[in-house]
Amino acid sequence: MYRFSNTVIGFLNLFTLLASIPTIGAGLWMARSSTTCENFLQTPLLVIGFVVLVISLAGFIGACFHVACALWVYLVVMLLLIASLIGLTIFGFGVTSKGGGVEVPGRVYKEYHFEDYSPWLRNRIQDPRYWNTIRSCILGSNNCAKLASWTPLDYMQRDMSPVQSGCCKPPTACTYKMETLVNQDTDCYKWNNAPTLLCYECDSCKAGVLEEMRRNWHKLSVLTVVMLVFLIGIYSIGCCAFRNTRRAETDYPYGQNRMTKIRPRWDYHWWRWFHDRKEQLY
Repeated sequence: MYRFSNTVIGFLNLFTLLASIPTIGAGLWMARSSTTCENFLQTPLLVIGFVVLVISLAGFIGACFHVACALWVYLVVMLLLIASLIGLTIFGFGVTSKGGGVEVPGRVYKEYHFEDYSPWLRNRIQDPRYWNTIRSCILGSNNCAKLASWTPLDYMQRDMSPVQSGCCKPPTACTYKMETLVNQDTDCYKWNNAPTLLCYECDSCKAGVLEEMRRNWHKLSVLTVVMLVFLIGIYSIGCCAFRNTRRAETDYPYGQNRMTKIRPRWDYHWWRWFHDRKEQLY
């Protein structure tokens, strides 16, 4: 049981070390790809891959070769990683708590309003750099091409994804307010029948993208919580491995009592002088 924690940490970090190599390879492969959506994911993949590689290498060397400084670096980075994941989870729940679709009378699908989402998400997606990238992704995914063959009855009976509902058609209210142009949604004027335009510049399209992000985040949050529990368990085992490594660096075997020199208390010499005088008298 003495080296059990070191063995567990060694095997776990060897596994994550090997797993980080395909992650880095995928990021480098995406860097050469011409698909915009893949390039959008390239930087996060490379960062995650290199961070996992460095952490795993430090943990593996520290646990298997009893290098205390490497394990110390491993534990510090792991602690920062756990704190970052906790902060990211809380922040993610905060910015995705708002939103959700609105029922459309006589339709199966829902529609989404841009103002229903958090200001932080709205500001981010309105940035032309981000929106142009996302818009290119939507164009390349052919989501709207699937609706090209729909009949009016299909629009009444079939469901749509948030992106399809917001980007591939004008808001349903536009078809009912042709006589009241003054009160129409501004998205009604942004709609264009051209396949490369449609409603990609509409606020409803941005809202559909934000709804997809909100749903994906709620699914990802379950994995994040499981990962946090797993990382906290590994961190606890790593602390035991670090203690074992520090013991291995000394000349004392595990379990043997050790005595360290300490500075005597301020009254030690007075007590010692009094004790010696007492022995002399008696």
